[in-house]
Amino acid sequence: MARTPRPVPARVRILAAILAVACVGLAIVGSVTFLVQREQALNSVNERLKNQVKVLESVADGTTVDAPGGAAAATEDLDKNQFESVDDYLKAVVARLVPARNEGSMALIDGRPRWVPTTLSGNDISTNEQLIDRVVAETAGGDTKWGTAVTDQGSLRYIAIPVRMDGDPRQGLYVRAVDLGAELQPVTFAMTTYVIAAVAVLIAIGVVGWFVTGRLLSPIRHMRETADAISISDLSHRLEPQGNDDIADLSRTVNSMLDRIEDSVDGQRQLLDDVRHELKTPITIVRGHLELMNPQDAADVASARDIGIAELDRLTRLVEDIDLLATAEADSYTLDEVDLAALTERVGELVAVIPGHAWTVQARAEGETIGDQDRLLQAWLQLADNAAKYTPEGSPIEIGSAHTDDGARLWVRDHGPGIPPGARARIFRRFDRAHVKRSVGGSGLGLAIVDAIAKGHGGHCVVTDTPGGGATFTIHLPPTEAELPAPVRAGDVLQREAAG
Repeated sequence: MARTPRPVPARVRILAAILAVACVGLAIVGSVTFLVQREQALNSVNERLKNQVKVLESVADGTTVDAPGGAAAATEDLDKNQFESVDDYLKAVVARLVPARNEGSMALIDGRPRWVPTTLSGNDISTNEQLIDRVVAETAGGDTKWGTAVTDQGSLRYIAIPVRMDGDPRQGLYVRAVDLGAELQPVTFAMTTYVIAAVAVLIAIGVVGWFVTGRLLSPIRHMRETADAISISDLSHRLEPQGNDDIADLSRTVNSMLDRIEDSVDGQRQLLDDVRHELKTPITIVRGHLELMNPQDAADVASARDIGIAELDRLTRLVEDIDLLATAEADSYTLDEVDLAALTERVGELVAVIPGHAWTVQARAEGETIGDQDRLLQAWLQLADNAAKYTPEGSPIEIGSAHTDDGARLWVRDHGPGIPPGARARIFRRFDRAHVKRSVGGSGLGLAIVDAIAKGHGGHCVVTDTPGGGATFTIHLPPTEAELPAPVRAGDVLQREAAG
Protein backbone atom coordinates (compact mmCIF):
# COMPACT_ATOMS: atom_id res chain seq x y z
CA MET A 1 0.00 0.00 0.00
CA ALA A 2 1.38 3.37 -1.03
CA ARG A 3 2.31 5.61 1.85
CA THR A 4 0.50 8.93 1.90
CA PRO A 5 3.03 11.78 1.96
CA ARG A 6 2.90 13.97 4.99
CA PRO A 7 1.34 17.35 4.17
CA VAL A 8 3.52 20.42 4.37
CA PRO A 9 2.66 22.47 7.50
CA ALA A 10 0.82 25.72 6.91
CA ARG A 11 3.57 27.60 8.74
CA VAL A 12 6.17 26.39 6.23
CA ARG A 13 3.92 27.14 3.25
CA ILE A 14 3.14 30.67 4.42
CA LEU A 15 6.81 31.38 5.13
CA ALA A 16 7.84 29.90 1.77
CA ALA A 17 5.29 32.12 -0.01
CA ILE A 18 6.55 35.22 1.83
CA LEU A 19 10.18 34.41 1.01
CA ALA A 20 9.32 33.65 -2.62
CA VAL A 21 7.56 36.99 -3.05
CA ALA A 22 10.39 38.84 -1.29
CA CYS A 23 13.01 37.02 -3.36
CA VAL A 24 11.25 37.82 -6.63
CA GLY A 25 10.80 41.45 -5.60
CA LEU A 26 14.45 41.86 -4.57
CA ALA A 27 15.62 40.13 -7.74
CA ILE A 28 13.53 42.40 -9.96
CA VAL A 29 14.65 45.55 -8.14
CA GLY A 30 18.32 44.46 -8.19
CA SER A 31 18.23 43.44 -11.84
CA VAL A 32 16.59 46.68 -12.96
CA THR A 33 19.01 48.76 -10.88
CA PHE A 34 22.03 46.86 -12.19
CA LEU A 35 20.94 47.13 -15.81
CA VAL A 36 20.22 50.85 -15.48
CA GLN A 37 23.59 51.58 -13.84
CA ARG A 38 25.45 49.36 -16.31
CA GLU A 39 23.76 51.07 -19.22
CA GLN A 40 24.67 54.46 -17.80
CA ALA A 41 28.31 53.38 -17.44
CA LEU A 42 28.41 52.03 -20.99
CA ASN A 43 26.81 55.19 -22.34
CA SER A 44 29.44 57.24 -20.50
CA VAL A 45 32.24 55.17 -22.08
CA ASN A 46 30.65 55.44 -25.53
CA GLU A 47 30.30 59.18 -25.13
CA ARG A 48 33.96 59.51 -24.18
CA LEU A 49 35.00 57.44 -27.18
CA LYS A 50 32.78 59.40 -29.53
CA ASN A 51 34.37 62.65 -28.37
CA GLN A 52 37.81 61.12 -28.67
CA VAL A 53 37.04 59.93 -32.18
CA LYS A 54 36.65 63.55 -33.23
CA VAL A 55 39.81 64.56 -31.41
CA LEU A 56 41.86 61.71 -32.84
CA GLU A 57 40.52 62.24 -36.33
CA SER A 58 41.54 65.88 -36.00
CA VAL A 59 45.01 64.65 -35.16
CA ALA A 60 45.11 62.71 -38.39
CA ASP A 61 43.87 65.76 -40.33
CA GLY A 62 46.10 68.24 -38.54
CA THR A 63 43.11 70.34 -37.45
CA THR A 64 41.92 71.50 -34.08
CA VAL A 65 38.51 70.74 -32.54
CA ASP A 66 36.93 71.59 -29.24
CA ALA A 67 36.49 68.51 -27.05
CA PRO A 68 36.15 67.91 -23.36
CA GLY A 69 39.09 66.87 -21.23
CA GLY A 70 41.62 69.27 -22.81
CA ALA A 71 42.04 67.25 -26.02
CA ALA A 72 42.11 70.36 -28.17
CA ALA A 73 44.99 71.89 -26.24
CA ALA A 74 46.93 68.67 -26.60
CA THR A 75 46.59 68.56 -30.35
CA GLU A 76 46.74 72.14 -31.45
CA ASP A 77 50.53 72.10 -31.98
CA LEU A 78 50.51 68.79 -33.85
CA ASP A 79 50.74 69.17 -37.60
CA LYS A 80 51.71 66.29 -39.85
CA ASN A 81 53.46 68.71 -42.18
CA GLN A 82 56.02 69.42 -39.46
CA PHE A 83 57.05 65.74 -39.31
CA GLU A 84 59.13 63.85 -41.83
CA SER A 85 57.63 60.41 -41.21
CA VAL A 86 54.57 58.65 -39.81
CA ASP A 87 56.77 57.21 -37.09
CA ASP A 88 57.77 60.64 -35.78
CA TYR A 89 54.23 61.90 -36.01
CA LEU A 90 52.69 58.99 -34.08
CA LYS A 91 55.42 59.29 -31.46
CA ALA A 92 54.38 62.90 -30.85
CA VAL A 93 50.69 61.98 -30.80
CA VAL A 94 51.18 59.22 -28.23
CA ALA A 95 53.29 61.52 -26.10
CA ARG A 96 50.80 64.37 -26.20
CA LEU A 97 47.49 62.41 -25.78
CA VAL A 98 47.93 61.00 -22.31
CA PRO A 99 45.40 58.22 -21.53
CA ALA A 100 43.10 58.68 -18.59
CA ARG A 101 42.33 56.17 -15.84
CA ASN A 102 41.21 52.76 -17.18
CA GLU A 103 42.36 53.81 -20.69
CA GLY A 104 45.26 52.73 -22.83
CA SER A 105 46.77 53.89 -26.14
CA MET A 106 49.46 52.82 -28.59
CA ALA A 107 50.72 53.51 -32.08
CA LEU A 108 51.24 50.76 -34.64
CA ILE A 109 53.52 50.87 -37.68
CA ASP A 110 52.66 48.27 -40.29
CA GLY A 111 50.69 46.25 -37.78
CA ARG A 112 53.36 46.17 -35.07
CA PRO A 113 53.38 48.14 -31.79
CA ARG A 114 55.79 51.07 -32.09
CA TRP A 115 54.98 53.69 -29.47
CA VAL A 116 53.23 53.60 -26.09
CA PRO A 117 52.75 56.37 -23.51
CA THR A 118 55.67 56.75 -21.12
CA THR A 119 53.44 58.10 -18.33
CA LEU A 120 52.38 55.97 -15.34
CA SER A 121 48.68 56.57 -15.95
CA GLY A 122 46.57 54.33 -18.15
CA ASN A 123 46.87 50.68 -19.16
CA ASP A 124 49.42 48.98 -21.41
CA ILE A 125 47.60 47.48 -24.38
CA SER A 126 50.65 46.98 -26.59
CA THR A 127 50.97 43.34 -25.53
CA ASN A 128 47.34 42.44 -26.30
CA GLU A 129 47.81 40.42 -29.49
CA GLN A 130 44.06 39.77 -29.85
CA LEU A 131 43.27 43.48 -29.88
CA ILE A 132 46.18 44.27 -32.26
CA ASP A 133 45.18 41.60 -34.75
CA ARG A 134 41.57 42.76 -34.66
CA VAL A 135 42.19 46.48 -35.20
CA VAL A 136 44.77 45.82 -37.96
CA ALA A 137 42.28 43.64 -39.81
CA GLU A 138 39.41 46.09 -39.37
CA THR A 139 41.36 49.18 -40.56
CA ALA A 140 42.90 47.54 -43.59
CA GLY A 141 40.60 49.62 -45.78
CA GLY A 142 41.82 52.87 -44.27
CA ASP A 143 38.66 53.73 -42.34
CA THR A 144 38.41 54.61 -38.68
CA LYS A 145 36.89 51.79 -36.64
CA TRP A 146 35.64 51.43 -33.12
CA GLY A 147 34.03 48.56 -31.20
CA THR A 148 34.36 46.14 -28.28
CA ALA A 149 36.96 43.37 -28.13
CA VAL A 150 36.74 40.52 -25.64
CA THR A 151 40.32 39.47 -24.95
CA ASP A 152 42.25 37.55 -22.34
CA GLN A 153 42.96 40.87 -20.63
CA GLY A 154 39.28 41.68 -20.41
CA SER A 155 36.68 43.52 -22.47
CA LEU A 156 38.03 46.61 -24.19
CA ARG A 157 36.08 49.36 -25.88
CA TYR A 158 38.40 50.78 -28.54
CA ILE A 159 38.87 53.22 -31.43
CA ALA A 160 41.41 52.73 -34.21
CA ILE A 161 42.44 55.56 -36.56
CA PRO A 162 44.66 54.90 -39.57
CA VAL A 163 47.42 57.53 -40.25
CA ARG A 164 49.29 58.02 -43.57
CA MET A 165 51.81 60.61 -44.81
CA ASP A 166 52.78 61.51 -48.31
CA GLY A 167 56.15 60.10 -49.20
CA ASP A 168 56.06 57.50 -46.41
CA PRO A 169 54.80 54.09 -47.52
CA ARG A 170 54.38 52.80 -44.01
CA GLN A 171 50.86 52.36 -42.53
CA GLY A 172 50.37 54.03 -39.17
CA LEU A 173 47.54 53.22 -36.75
CA TYR A 174 46.61 54.98 -33.55
CA VAL A 175 44.60 52.85 -31.06
CA ARG A 176 42.92 53.97 -27.89
CA ALA A 177 40.94 51.54 -25.62
CA VAL A 178 38.89 51.70 -22.43
CA ASP A 179 38.82 48.78 -19.98
CA LEU A 180 35.09 48.05 -19.58
CA GLY A 181 35.69 45.75 -16.63
CA ALA A 182 37.38 48.51 -14.69
CA GLU A 183 34.75 51.05 -15.73
CA LEU A 184 31.94 48.70 -14.61
CA GLN A 185 33.72 47.72 -11.41
CA PRO A 186 31.77 50.22 -9.26
CA VAL A 187 28.53 48.91 -10.70
CA THR A 188 29.63 45.30 -10.12
CA PHE A 189 30.71 46.13 -6.59
CA ALA A 190 27.39 47.84 -5.90
CA MET A 191 25.54 44.82 -7.28
CA THR A 192 27.61 42.44 -5.16
CA THR A 193 26.86 44.54 -2.11
CA TYR A 194 23.17 44.52 -3.02
CA VAL A 195 23.15 40.72 -3.38
CA ILE A 196 24.79 40.30 0.04
CA ALA A 197 22.33 42.76 1.58
CA ALA A 198 19.40 41.01 -0.16
CA VAL A 199 20.48 37.62 1.18
CA ALA A 200 20.77 39.14 4.66
CA VAL A 201 17.29 40.64 4.28
CA LEU A 202 15.86 37.29 3.17
CA ILE A 203 17.45 35.58 6.17
CA ALA A 204 16.01 38.26 8.46
CA ILE A 205 12.59 37.89 6.84
CA GLY A 206 12.81 34.13 7.26
CA VAL A 207 13.74 34.33 10.95
CA VAL A 208 11.19 37.01 11.79
CA GLY A 209 8.54 35.39 9.60
CA TRP A 210 9.07 32.02 11.30
CA PHE A 211 8.29 33.48 14.72
CA VAL A 212 5.51 35.77 13.46
CA THR A 213 3.71 32.99 11.57
CA GLY A 214 4.14 30.72 14.57
CA ARG A 215 2.52 33.33 16.77
CA LEU A 216 -0.27 33.99 14.27
CA LEU A 217 -0.95 30.28 13.80
CA SER A 218 -0.76 29.44 17.51
CA PRO A 219 -4.55 29.93 17.93
CA ILE A 220 -5.13 27.50 15.06
CA ARG A 221 -2.71 25.04 16.64
CA HIS A 222 -4.54 25.48 19.94
CA MET A 223 -7.81 25.00 18.06
CA ARG A 224 -6.53 21.70 16.67
CA GLU A 225 -5.37 20.56 20.10
CA THR A 226 -8.73 21.51 21.57
CA ALA A 227 -10.55 19.63 18.83
CA ASP A 228 -8.40 16.58 19.52
CA ALA A 229 -9.20 16.80 23.22
CA ILE A 230 -12.98 17.02 22.69
CA SER A 231 -14.83 13.74 22.90
CA ILE A 232 -18.46 12.73 23.24
CA SER A 233 -17.93 12.31 26.97
CA ASP A 234 -16.18 15.67 27.45
CA LEU A 235 -17.31 18.72 25.49
CA SER A 236 -16.17 21.31 28.02
CA HIS A 237 -12.95 22.40 26.30
CA ARG A 238 -12.99 25.90 24.83
CA LEU A 239 -10.62 28.22 22.99
CA GLU A 240 -9.23 31.43 24.49
CA PRO A 241 -9.72 34.30 21.99
CA GLN A 242 -6.92 36.87 22.09
CA GLY A 243 -7.32 40.27 20.46
CA ASN A 244 -9.89 41.43 17.93
CA ASP A 245 -8.49 40.02 14.69
CA ASP A 246 -10.02 37.45 12.33
CA ILE A 247 -8.48 34.50 14.17
CA ALA A 248 -9.96 35.73 17.45
CA ASP A 249 -13.35 36.00 15.73
CA LEU A 250 -12.88 32.46 14.42
CA SER A 251 -12.11 31.28 17.95
CA ARG A 252 -15.29 32.89 19.25
CA THR A 253 -17.28 31.33 16.42
CA VAL A 254 -15.81 27.91 17.20
CA ASN A 255 -16.63 28.38 20.88
CA SER A 256 -20.20 29.28 19.96
CA MET A 257 -20.38 26.18 17.76
CA LEU A 258 -19.04 24.03 20.60
CA ASP A 259 -21.64 25.54 22.94
CA ARG A 260 -24.40 24.59 20.52
CA ILE A 261 -22.98 21.11 20.08
CA GLU A 262 -22.71 20.65 23.84
CA ASP A 263 -26.26 21.89 24.31
CA SER A 264 -27.45 19.54 21.58
CA VAL A 265 -25.61 16.58 23.06
CA ASP A 266 -26.85 17.44 26.55
CA GLY A 267 -30.37 17.72 25.16
CA GLN A 268 -30.05 14.32 23.51
CA ARG A 269 -28.71 12.80 26.67
CA GLN A 270 -31.50 14.37 28.68
CA LEU A 271 -34.04 13.14 26.17
CA LEU A 272 -32.67 9.62 26.31
CA ASP A 273 -32.66 9.71 30.12
CA ASP A 274 -36.21 11.02 30.18
CA VAL A 275 -37.43 8.50 27.60
CA ARG A 276 -35.73 5.69 29.49
CA HIS A 277 -37.37 6.88 32.69
CA GLU A 278 -40.78 7.24 31.04
CA LEU A 279 -40.54 3.77 29.48
CA LYS A 280 -39.65 2.03 32.72
CA THR A 281 -43.04 2.61 34.31
CA PRO A 282 -45.31 1.14 31.60
CA ILE A 283 -42.90 -1.73 30.99
CA THR A 284 -42.81 -2.50 34.70
CA ILE A 285 -46.59 -2.31 34.95
CA VAL A 286 -47.21 -4.60 31.97
CA ARG A 287 -44.54 -7.08 33.04
CA GLY A 288 -45.81 -7.18 36.62
CA HIS A 289 -49.41 -7.87 35.58
CA LEU A 290 -48.31 -10.52 33.10
CA GLU A 291 -46.23 -12.26 35.76
CA LEU A 292 -49.07 -12.21 38.31
CA MET A 293 -51.80 -13.07 35.81
CA ASN A 294 -53.57 -16.44 36.25
CA PRO A 295 -53.94 -17.90 32.76
CA GLN A 296 -56.80 -20.09 34.03
CA ASP A 297 -58.78 -17.08 35.22
CA ALA A 298 -60.54 -15.39 32.29
CA ALA A 299 -61.29 -12.27 34.30
CA ASP A 300 -57.66 -11.94 35.35
CA VAL A 301 -56.54 -12.38 31.73
CA ALA A 302 -59.01 -9.74 30.52
CA SER A 303 -57.84 -7.30 33.22
CA ALA A 304 -54.17 -7.82 32.33
CA ARG A 305 -55.04 -7.37 28.66
CA ASP A 306 -56.82 -4.05 29.30
CA ILE A 307 -53.93 -2.77 31.41
CA GLY A 308 -51.38 -3.79 28.74
CA ILE A 309 -53.35 -2.10 25.95
CA ALA A 310 -53.71 1.08 28.02
CA GLU A 311 -49.98 1.23 28.71
CA LEU A 312 -49.16 0.55 25.06
CA ASP A 313 -51.50 3.39 24.07
CA ARG A 314 -49.60 5.64 26.46
CA LEU A 315 -46.32 4.54 24.91
CA THR A 316 -47.72 5.31 21.45
CA ARG A 317 -48.68 8.81 22.52
CA LEU A 318 -45.22 9.27 24.02
CA VAL A 319 -43.52 8.26 20.76
CA GLU A 320 -45.80 10.56 18.78
CA ASP A 321 -45.03 13.48 21.10
CA ILE A 322 -41.30 12.80 20.86
CA ASP A 323 -41.63 12.83 17.07
CA LEU A 324 -43.53 16.13 17.22
CA LEU A 325 -40.87 17.64 19.46
CA ALA A 326 -38.05 16.49 17.16
CA THR A 327 -39.90 17.94 14.16
CA ALA A 328 -40.52 21.23 15.98
CA GLU A 329 -36.81 21.51 16.83
CA ALA A 330 -35.71 20.72 13.26
CA ASP A 331 -36.40 24.27 12.01
CA SER A 332 -38.43 22.90 9.10
CA TYR A 333 -40.78 25.87 8.88
CA THR A 334 -42.57 27.33 5.87
CA LEU A 335 -42.70 31.02 6.64
CA ASP A 336 -45.43 33.12 5.10
CA GLU A 337 -47.80 35.93 6.00
CA VAL A 338 -50.30 34.83 8.63
CA ASP A 339 -53.58 36.69 9.22
CA LEU A 340 -53.81 36.94 13.02
CA ALA A 341 -57.57 37.53 13.09
CA ALA A 342 -58.27 34.48 10.90
CA LEU A 343 -55.88 32.37 12.95
CA THR A 344 -57.62 33.43 16.16
CA GLU A 345 -61.06 32.56 14.75
CA ARG A 346 -59.77 29.15 13.63
CA VAL A 347 -58.37 28.34 17.08
CA GLY A 348 -61.64 29.49 18.68
CA GLU A 349 -63.60 27.08 16.48
CA LEU A 350 -61.30 24.14 17.28
CA VAL A 351 -61.14 24.59 21.09
CA ALA A 352 -64.93 25.02 21.34
CA VAL A 353 -65.36 21.24 21.04
CA ILE A 354 -63.09 20.51 24.02
CA PRO A 355 -65.57 19.53 26.76
CA GLY A 356 -65.66 20.63 30.37
CA HIS A 357 -64.94 24.33 29.92
CA ALA A 358 -66.50 27.53 28.63
CA TRP A 359 -64.28 28.82 25.84
CA THR A 360 -64.23 32.50 24.90
CA VAL A 361 -62.34 34.42 22.24
CA GLN A 362 -61.56 37.56 24.18
CA ALA A 363 -59.45 39.53 21.65
CA ARG A 364 -58.66 39.35 17.96
CA ALA A 365 -55.54 41.02 16.57
CA GLU A 366 -55.74 43.01 13.36
CA GLY A 367 -52.77 42.62 11.07
CA GLU A 368 -50.36 39.98 9.90
CA THR A 369 -47.24 38.27 11.15
CA ILE A 370 -44.60 36.11 9.49
CA GLY A 371 -44.64 32.43 10.45
CA ASP A 372 -45.72 28.87 9.73
CA GLN A 373 -49.49 28.91 10.20
CA ASP A 374 -49.79 25.16 10.84
CA ARG A 375 -47.07 25.21 13.49
CA LEU A 376 -48.53 28.28 15.20
CA LEU A 377 -51.94 26.61 15.19
CA GLN A 378 -50.39 23.45 16.68
CA ALA A 379 -48.63 25.38 19.47
CA TRP A 380 -51.74 27.43 20.32
CA LEU A 381 -53.95 24.34 20.47
CA GLN A 382 -51.36 22.64 22.69
CA LEU A 383 -51.60 25.53 25.15
CA ALA A 384 -55.40 25.26 25.08
CA ASP A 385 -55.25 21.49 25.67
CA ASN A 386 -52.80 22.01 28.52
CA ALA A 387 -55.10 24.57 30.14
CA ALA A 388 -58.08 22.23 29.79
CA LYS A 389 -56.20 19.42 31.56
CA TYR A 390 -54.91 21.39 34.51
CA THR A 391 -57.91 23.60 35.36
CA PRO A 392 -61.04 22.51 37.25
CA GLU A 393 -63.89 21.31 35.09
CA GLY A 394 -66.43 24.02 34.37
CA SER A 395 -63.97 26.91 34.77
CA PRO A 396 -63.80 29.41 31.89
CA ILE A 397 -60.80 29.65 29.57
CA GLU A 398 -60.13 32.64 27.32
CA ILE A 399 -57.96 32.87 24.23
CA GLY A 400 -56.90 35.94 22.31
CA SER A 401 -54.30 37.65 20.19
CA ALA A 402 -52.73 41.10 19.99
CA HIS A 403 -50.51 42.91 17.50
CA THR A 404 -48.25 45.81 18.52
CA ASP A 405 -44.98 47.38 17.42
CA ASP A 406 -43.18 44.82 19.62
CA GLY A 407 -44.65 41.91 17.65
CA ALA A 408 -47.60 39.55 17.94
CA ARG A 409 -48.92 37.78 21.05
CA LEU A 410 -51.03 34.61 21.13
CA TRP A 411 -52.33 33.73 24.59
CA VAL A 412 -54.47 31.28 26.56
CA ARG A 413 -55.80 32.34 29.97
CA ASP A 414 -57.18 29.89 32.51
CA HIS A 415 -58.54 30.23 36.04
CA GLY A 416 -57.02 27.14 37.64
CA PRO A 417 -54.47 26.72 40.41
CA GLY A 418 -51.80 28.63 38.50
CA ILE A 419 -48.08 27.95 38.18
CA PRO A 420 -45.75 28.60 41.14
CA PRO A 421 -43.01 31.12 40.25
CA GLY A 422 -40.29 28.57 41.02
CA ALA A 423 -41.72 26.10 38.50
CA ARG A 424 -42.28 28.48 35.58
CA ALA A 425 -38.83 27.95 34.10
CA ARG A 426 -38.80 24.15 34.22
CA ILE A 427 -42.30 23.45 32.94
CA PHE A 428 -41.03 23.97 29.39
CA ARG A 429 -38.49 21.18 29.80
CA ARG A 430 -39.15 17.70 28.49
CA PHE A 431 -41.22 15.40 30.71
CA ASP A 432 -41.49 18.06 33.39
CA ARG A 433 -44.59 19.26 35.14
CA ALA A 434 -45.38 21.94 37.66
CA HIS A 435 -46.71 19.32 40.08
CA VAL A 436 -44.85 16.16 40.92
CA LYS A 437 -47.96 14.03 41.15
CA ARG A 438 -49.07 12.85 37.72
CA SER A 439 -52.77 13.09 38.26
CA VAL A 440 -53.24 14.25 34.66
CA GLY A 441 -52.40 12.09 31.67
CA GLY A 442 -49.90 13.11 29.04
CA SER A 443 -46.27 12.65 28.13
CA GLY A 444 -44.98 15.88 29.65
CA LEU A 445 -43.78 17.12 26.24
CA GLY A 446 -46.63 19.49 25.37
CA LEU A 447 -45.08 22.72 26.67
CA ALA A 448 -41.65 21.67 25.37
CA ILE A 449 -43.19 21.42 21.89
CA VAL A 450 -44.78 24.86 22.27
CA ASP A 451 -41.48 26.38 23.38
CA ALA A 452 -39.63 24.77 20.44
CA ILE A 453 -42.16 26.15 17.94
CA ALA A 454 -41.94 29.64 19.48
CA LYS A 455 -38.13 29.61 19.34
CA GLY A 456 -38.28 28.33 15.76
CA HIS A 457 -40.11 31.57 14.89
CA GLY A 458 -37.56 33.70 16.73
CA GLY A 459 -39.89 34.22 19.69
CA HIS A 460 -40.48 32.66 23.08
CA CYS A 461 -43.25 31.41 25.38
CA VAL A 462 -43.85 32.73 28.88
CA VAL A 463 -46.31 32.09 31.68
CA THR A 464 -47.74 34.78 33.95
CA ASP A 465 -50.43 34.98 36.62
CA THR A 466 -54.06 35.49 35.63
CA PRO A 467 -55.79 38.24 37.62
CA GLY A 468 -57.97 36.51 40.21
CA GLY A 469 -56.00 33.26 39.98
CA GLY A 470 -54.80 30.99 37.25
CA ALA A 471 -52.09 31.04 34.60
CA THR A 472 -51.75 32.86 31.28
CA PHE A 473 -49.50 31.28 28.64
CA THR A 474 -48.37 33.68 25.90
CA ILE A 475 -46.46 33.04 22.70
CA HIS A 476 -44.46 36.13 21.79
CA LEU A 477 -43.53 36.49 18.11
CA PRO A 478 -40.99 39.06 16.88
CA PRO A 479 -42.19 42.06 14.87
CA THR A 480 -42.21 41.88 11.09
CA GLU A 481 -40.40 44.48 8.98
CA ALA A 482 -41.84 47.85 9.86
CA GLU A 483 -43.75 49.56 7.09
CA LEU A 484 -42.51 52.92 5.91
CA PRO A 485 -44.66 55.96 6.66
CA ALA A 486 -47.06 56.80 3.87
CA PRO A 487 -45.16 59.87 2.55
CA VAL A 488 -41.96 57.87 1.89
CA ARG A 489 -43.26 54.51 0.73
CA ALA A 490 -41.42 53.13 -2.28
CA GLY A 491 -44.59 52.99 -4.42
CA ASP A 492 -45.45 56.60 -3.65
CA VAL A 493 -41.88 57.66 -4.46
CA LEU A 494 -41.98 55.88 -7.82
CA GLN A 495 -45.36 57.39 -8.62
CA ARG A 496 -44.09 60.87 -7.77
CA GLU A 497 -40.98 60.38 -9.93
CA ALA A 498 -43.12 59.12 -12.81
CA ALA A 499 -45.47 62.07 -12.44
CA GLY A 500 -42.51 64.47 -12.32
